[in-house]
Amino acid sequence: MEALEMVAVGAAGVAAGGLNAVVGSGTLITFPTLLAFGFPPVLANVSNNLGLVPGTLSAAYGYRREMKGQFGRLVRFGTASLVGGLIGALLLLELPADAFQAVVPVLILTACVLVLLQPRLNRRLRNREEPGKKDGGILLWCGVLATGVYGGYFGAAQGVLLMGLFGATLLDDLQRLNAVKNVLASIVNGVAAVLFIVVADIDWTAAGLIAAGSTVGGLVGARYGRRLPPTVMRGFIVVVGVTASVLMLLR
Repeated sequence: MEALEMVAVGAAGVAAGGLNAVVGSGTLITFPTLLAFGFPPVLANVSNNLGLVPGTLSAAYGYRREMKGQFGRLVRFGTASLVGGLIGALLLLELPADAFQAVVPVLILTACVLVLLQPRLNRRLRNREEPGKKDGGILLWCGVLATGVYGGYFGAAQGVLLMGLFGATLLDDLQRLNAVKNVLASIVNGVAAVLFIVVADIDWTAAGLIAAGSTVGGLVGARYGRRLPPTVMRGFIVVVGVTASVLMLLR
């Protein structure tokens, strides 16, 4: 890559890291940037996934205060993300690049609807909550697993999907749920990155530039994203999710 291209990829990494910290969909910035500079889709996807791992880790660190008291939840859903991320990465290496193209926009838009309906859904959950059902039950675990599969395969807007699932099924503060989302995204991207390092071709220059940028962006996004009121954050999630769906439909 030429110098200007390297600067552009690094800047895209910063933007993606900040966006991932607040809601997700950072891939929609870095992945098209790599494609614009002539990267083949699979090479761009693999290099981008590896590069975004440090950014998701820095975002998770930035939300460490919101993770207090959630260790059990992190372990429970972390197993689903680990398995799902591994399956998704394997699918990326085996299936055609456009295999999920038709269903992904529908999933993202569904998640946006769930985020919008979160306050009403939470009120109903409070009225019907049963002992032992405070973490969404097996259906939510399966939803996190499926999101992990998608995240390992492509990853754009996996944060929107997770926040939609959490907002519809868990009674908790939106910022605390966002902290869990950041950890789960780190697990999905991390396990996929390990597999890609072992068996896939990677452009290490692109991955390194995205990694450096996304680390900075993740820390900055976590610092300011945690200050957003629930209503503002919910609106931001919906805007990003709808934009992601439109962009993917136009591809």
